Amino acid sequence: MTNTSGKRAFLQLARLISGATDTQENETGIEADAIDAAHIEQAQRLAGLQFTTQEREVMAETISSQLSMYTARLNGIDLPDSLFPASVFKALLPGHEIDRATSKGDPSRLTKVTRDLPSDQQQIAYASIAELSHWLKTRQITSVELTRLYLSRLKQMDTSLHCVITLMEEAGLAQAARADEELAAGKWRGPLHGIPWGAKDLLDTKGVRTTWGATTHKDRVATDDAAVVERLNDAGAVLIAKLSLGALAYGDIWFDGKTRNPWNPEEGSSGSSAGSACATAAGLVGFALGSETCGSIVSPSLRCGTVGLRPTFGRVPRDGAMALCWSLDKIGPITRHVEDTAPILAAINGASDGDPASVTEDLFCDVDADVRGLRVGYDPRWFEGNDSSDIETKAIDALKTAGAQLVEISLPDWPWDSLFTILLAEAAAAFESLTRSDRDDQLVWQEPEAWPNTFRQSWFIPAPELIQTDRFRRRCMEYFAEVFDGIDAIAAPSFVDGLIISMNCTGHPSLTIPIDLKPSGSPHGITLIGRLFDEGTLLRLGSSIESRCWLSEPRMPV
Repeated sequence: MTNTSGKRAFLQLARLISGATDTQENETGIEADAIDAAHIEQAQRLAGLQFTTQEREVMAETISSQLSMYTARLNGIDLPDSLFPASVFKALLPGHEIDRATSKGDPSRLTKVTRDLPSDQQQIAYASIAELSHWLKTRQITSVELTRLYLSRLKQMDTSLHCVITLMEEAGLAQAARADEELAAGKWRGPLHGIPWGAKDLLDTKGVRTTWGATTHKDRVATDDAAVVERLNDAGAVLIAKLSLGALAYGDIWFDGKTRNPWNPEEGSSGSSAGSACATAAGLVGFALGSETCGSIVSPSLRCGTVGLRPTFGRVPRDGAMALCWSLDKIGPITRHVEDTAPILAAINGASDGDPASVTEDLFCDVDADVRGLRVGYDPRWFEGNDSSDIETKAIDALKTAGAQLVEISLPDWPWDSLFTILLAEAAAAFESLTRSDRDDQLVWQEPEAWPNTFRQSWFIPAPELIQTDRFRRRCMEYFAEVFDGIDAIAAPSFVDGLIISMNCTGHPSLTIPIDLKPSGSPHGITLIGRLFDEGTLLRLGSSIESRCWLSEPRMPV
């Protein structure tokens, strides 16, 4: 077979598997039903397999029935975006019980505030949730006044930061007015009552467009609120902006720009919760919600100097949120202070009928609780030999000073990156319609590493390979269950040794905390990883780092 004919054969099989049109198939010069041993010889390389000539000839006789199943599914049933798979991932292994190192503390009871409302508007904008809540409850400021302050900052600074997709000024002011009426009448919904916030624009908002950051969906308008939006509404929080995300939850490039890091606008804010981290860091909202599949809360929090809490998989329901990977997606808070994450997580915690993977588990938090005796695993090699090692080591020193017990651990040399197979396969399935219709060409980012190319090539992940990777995922869950039998948390550079993909696949929670500024002016931090459903321990440890490092001096973007 010549190189040209081999390429044609491969393209023919590729188009048939991906459901290309007859016109596209005929462009290869081969009839649609003419799959032969030569096509299979080309395609087998994608699976890393070798078949004999006889084996390929036998497959050619029967493979058309396999393709007919794909065609029948495509033509016979509609799979809406909101439909979850039948197989549901559960982070807690059978036979294991939740074991929390922090088993008491009300996450909605915040630090007592003694500071009166400052006259400096910027100080108000950067205040903690505890402070904002106290000033609202004591009527030192109204929710309408606070909302106008944040709206003004959003309008002023978004021209350079590009973090807002939809400003919800009218709706936000109406919510703020209702919050003021309730507060004046003595009806207090909790610490979030009257505080303006921003939602990553993959969370549905009734009657307001939810674009997923993508050209293909920029006019999409949701008919209902996402479960987490509804819960924050019930908590009295005031939604004032739909914040940017890299298109379809990847990176910081969306259909109308690139979201910037407020500390160093020459940099992007990273992604995909780009706008949520940027707006929070810049004091444009009281807090924000982001989401993570593999680093989308961790990465922008690291870049922008915010606190990012990735909850245990299943703790927070995802109905009404864009699905990227059903067995990996998580929704969590992005804030300016560690303590701020607790009341937000408490408000959105718990199962929902619309998310079959969601569960209801207790949440405890007491950031003032002593961390002495808590066992924190780390590998000293993680904190050597990179440009940010000096900053990252400050977190380890802070934990030692606070009395935590540092325990050396060493992860096995496993093929952690192979776990990305799960992410790629699920993402390709979630956005099948874009690939098949060629609407993926409309997305702004079109580099080889961008979604359009990734979705296309992921259609050639062999199904057995996906199953084998899922079995490896179970082995990882068993391994880390053993690891956490001996420690209460792990402290690590955020993207070291496959931890970001492995711990997302096992469903463990993480907390990313800023530590110091790099010479570039950008923040840098560290990530703590905790036991399943033990976010309270992460907040105790994170608070001890925060108080000794990041909050040891006033910090805000210039």
